[in-house]
Amino acid sequence: MALIDMRGTIRSLCRVRGYVQRMKNPFLRSLSLLLLLPLTSSAAESPTVPGWHAQSLGQAVGYMILFGGIGIVMAIAGYKLFDKCTPGQLHREIVEEKNVAAALIGGSVILGVCIIIAAAMLG
Repeated sequence: MALIDMRGTIRSLCRVRGYVQRMKNPFLRSLSLLLLLPLTSSAAESPTVPGWHAQSLGQAVGYMILFGGIGIVMAIAGYKLFDKCTPGQLHREIVEEKNVAAALIGGSVILGVCIIIAAAMLG
């Protein structure tokens, strides 16, 4: 069965290669060949790589706790880094001076950092 699938794949690639060879622009010809290069590998040749997907409920809860903890630590680190890069002390302005504008800036920074961290974790 795999041999039949391989023959069909080879025929279709040869057909596409014929179209590519008839192209007049050499840049487009090389670009199209580069785009077709990943299609030449067989799925049977590539080994399966285990992923981060949980196989059980306990593993899913463990991953949730792990990624949640890493996300919280990184959000706090991002806020502290922002506080160090700006003049004054943002934390003191929020807590002691009750500065609402500073609290809005701090909240915006935390939300922005959390969005970036979530996008990085989802990959």
